[in-house]
Amino acid sequence: EQRSKRTRVGAPLTYTIHDKGLSTTIDWHDRDIYGKSLSPGQKAQVYRLRKWQRRIRVSDATERNLAFALSEITKISNNLNLPKNILETASVIYRKAVKERLIRGRSIQGVTSAALYLACRQCGLPRTLDEIAQASTVNKKEVGRSYRFLIRELNYSIPPLRPSQYITKFSNQLTMQGKVEEIAHKILASAKDLKLTSGRGPTGIAAAASYVASVLTGERKTQREIAEIAQVTEVTIRNRYKELVERMMFQISL
Repeated sequence: EQRSKRTRVGAPLTYTIHDKGLSTTIDWHDRDIYGKSLSPGQKAQVYRLRKWQRRIRVSDATERNLAFALSEITKISNNLNLPKNILETASVIYRKAVKERLIRGRSIQGVTSAALYLACRQCGLPRTLDEIAQASTVNKKEVGRSYRFLIRELNYSIPPLRPSQYITKFSNQLTMQGKVEEIAHKILASAKDLKLTSGRGPTGIAAAASYVASVLTGERKTQREIAEIAQVTEVTIRNRYKELVERMMFQISL
């Protein structure tokens, strides 16, 4: 609806830009509306206008910090190939933190990374702290600390990620067929009924289910390959795998 109303006045509003995309930009082509080059006097005038336009677009320290932070969120999002809705959600979360004055005394990079991780969790997109930390300039510990701070101060209630949410991600990254993914989901459903997922990390149990499914379908992947994608240890996969095989009575040739 907003898009249809604004078809003649520019792009829709976006929270990923500090001024929400409402400002204008004077380009550097130095040409008039007909494509003709400007005279030297006109070029000097446009240069001065362009300089002042840049200055007033970011008028104070708060806006400068917001512009920098949103550009950091965009950069990390691009590194991880995250969808547009995650980027918008993370930008809204960061704006809320600024409004509540939660940024003072904290690293902008740490809070932006945490906002992006929180957006992924809120939208149900399986991304780990390790992935966010690797795509940013801060370590995993700092991202986790800032994430817990935002959760507490902004009163977010985030449900835990389910192992099934990681299956599709692992299948895509390992280029496995749809049949493998389907069987992995069935294995997880049975494991849940047997209460094998309780108290287990979602990535570990999802990785083990993917490994079992790959063996059952003959499209076998090594534990090391899956461990690298899932960012867990091979020992974790072996432990979860043994639990699945013993409790679910699989007949798998090793």
